[in-house]
Amino acid sequence: MFNVDLLVNALTTLLVTLDPPGLAPIFLSLTVGLSRQERFQVATRGSLIAFFILAAFAVFGNGILGLLGISIGAFRIAGGLLLFWIAFEMIFEKRQERKEKTGENATVKDHIHNIAVFPLALPLIAGPGAISATILLAGSFPTAVERAQLLIVIALSMFSLFLALVIAERIDRFLGVTGRAILTRLLGVILAALAVQFVVDGVKSAMAL
Repeated sequence: MFNVDLLVNALTTLLVTLDPPGLAPIFLSLTVGLSRQERFQVATRGSLIAFFILAAFAVFGNGILGLLGISIGAFRIAGGLLLFWIAFEMIFEKRQERKEKTGENATVKDHIHNIAVFPLALPLIAGPGAISATILLAGSFPTAVERAQLLIVIALSMFSLFLALVIAERIDRFLGVTGRAILTRLLGVILAALAVQFVVDGVKSAMAL
């Protein structure tokens, strides 16, 4: 019933992909001028919206792939390559720059009360990487009970992200520029290894090995 290794792998994949410590300083820049209570509301709303987006892909993602005639093996290969590219960006600090640019542009274009939806929930939290990782993980949780376990893992990951947003100021002060750079690169290496494993599993599935 409970595959501990699989659950730990799923939790690790989602946490690394979501990157709560890396998102904390961006959240602060998006919510400049807001009170602590207003920031809490933005963090709560953004985390809940992102959870429902990822939960929807966890439940219906494989069905959508089936309608499109895409095998889970093929998607694992494609998703693994995408996650590897995200890991590459994390290691060389390209992803952080892109997220910061997205946040700056969105703050200008949208009203401050809508930032919980865009760009926080989409695409900063539930972005292409997180969505791809969710659909990939869903392939390893085929039954209804196992899919419920995956939803719990997504909820735990989102709660961890929510906590990071709530204490974003403390995280930013504690890590500093050097700490964020080291942590981001370390998480990037871990994500790269997980991405390669997805590709390997996808090749085995596609070739029926």
